[in-house]
Amino acid sequence: MRTIGLLGGMSCESTAVYYRLLNEGVRARLGGLHSARLLLWSADFAEIEELQVAGEWDAAGALLGRQARALETAGAESILICSNTMHRVADAVQNAIRVPLLHLAEATALAARKIGVGRPLLLGTRFTMEQDFYLGGLRRRHGLDAVALGAAEDRAEVDRIIYEELCLGRILPGSRERYLAVIHRAAREQGADAVIYGCTEVGLLISPQNHPGLPGIDTTRVHVDAAIEFALAHGRPM
Repeated sequence: MRTIGLLGGMSCESTAVYYRLLNEGVRARLGGLHSARLLLWSADFAEIEELQVAGEWDAAGALLGRQARALETAGAESILICSNTMHRVADAVQNAIRVPLLHLAEATALAARKIGVGRPLLLGTRFTMEQDFYLGGLRRRHGLDAVALGAAEDRAEVDRIIYEELCLGRILPGSRERYLAVIHRAAREQGADAVIYGCTEVGLLISPQNHPGLPGIDTTRVHVDAAIEFALAHGRPM
């Protein structure tokens, strides 16, 4: 089994989900007392969020690159950035290491193609929804006609709930209803045929059972599945 390196803490709430799902997934595949071989660096998210707000993406990339290199030195054979937003600096992280960075958006696109959707709605932080690094990749590299929420006030509210509630472990029914309202509006007005939970905390608030008839792609879960597949590949080409 290969060792997985996690760049976590962004936020700690979703990193805890990564840890649980990785171990549960390995045990489900191998049985018995098996669990995942993991190395974790957990950020102080307040420091990362300050860099995000200030637009200091180069500094953020350098920080995550150093920590990824430390994980590699410690024995990690692949690296995961446990955050959709911080894939804004994925190239900087990959350039800092020799082992593969398992890109979350790549796993998400594969999941979308597998279920046959073409115009998914991307829910995430305002950075993920409004900057090109994520939506542009889904469109140009994978041919998905991915869309973000059309209304600025909807994007702002989705972003607020992530930072002010979900990252702090606050799961509020009223916020779930607000998410579902924007999802249904996007399906009706923008032709969205699926929902990408494009922040690793979104799956803490909603699940596909909350919006039947519209498939949901939980990026945390598909990222975990990709990591487990790599970890258990035993040296086969990926």
